[in-house]
Amino acid sequence: MELIEGVKIKKLKCIPDERGRLMEILRNDDELFIKFGQVYITAAYPGVVKAWHYHKKQTDHFVVLKGMMKVVLYDAREGSSTFGKINEFFMGESNHILLQIPNGVFHGFKCISEQEAMVLNIPTELYDYSQPDEYRIPPHGDDIPYSWERKDG
Repeated sequence: MELIEGVKIKKLKCIPDERGRLMEILRNDDELFIKFGQVYITAAYPGVVKAWHYHKKQTDHFVVLKGMMKVVLYDAREGSSTFGKINEFFMGESNHILLQIPNGVFHGFKCISEQEAMVLNIPTELYDYSQPDEYRIPPHGDDIPYSWERKDG
């Protein structure tokens, strides 16, 4: 799959032993590290879609810690070499990756597991409650050429 311009993926390594496991997510010496704003978790129940939004300043770093999510990106940045491109990522317990989502790229996700799924985000900016850096459109409109329906085949 051709990635949207500025999108990066880091395959995460899980280190198990008899006590449990450890998985590093983002280090300040990683090639894709920019800066630290804050860390938070968001969750979705099975079948729920949380979409679409983008940021003007912030770069997001998504990791699905529990369950499975379909994370979808849409490049609406005029002048981008991948303008109009859509990327789908199936992330979570079956595919541990860190997904870097650059500012200006619309993104959203759908819980595709039978239980709640949890996303850890490490954005580059601190959330500003008085002036949020979030620009939203409805998940099921005509603004983005994407259907959140399951694709059987």
